[in-house]
Amino acid sequence: MKTVSPFLELEEKPRVGVTFEGERFELPEGENLAASLLAAGVRVFRRTPVSDAPRAPFCMMGACFDCLVEIDGVVRQACMIDVVDELEIVRPGAEAAKGTDDAAK
Repeated sequence: MKTVSPFLELEEKPRVGVTFEGERFELPEGENLAASLLAAGVRVFRRTPVSDAPRAPFCMMGACFDCLVEIDGVVRQACMIDVVDELEIVRPGAEAAKGTDDAAK
């Protein structure tokens, strides 16, 4: 059934477990990862390397690269990936940044 908002249609799908930055989410299986994370309340997908400015999906068609995430060690565009069970997602460079922070202490 079509609804006024396409995001409301996400509620009708079967859910699978996905982890983003250590937080567990139940997202609609087979739906767009970027849209599903936005609907779940994730607002910052990555940070820019120079200014550390927050970035999130903008174009939703693979042109802008603001939705980059790291899945299984590979940096990918969240807007070009479907939700599947047991995705482990982190912000790109999160592990490297942790190592830098530890070295500075």
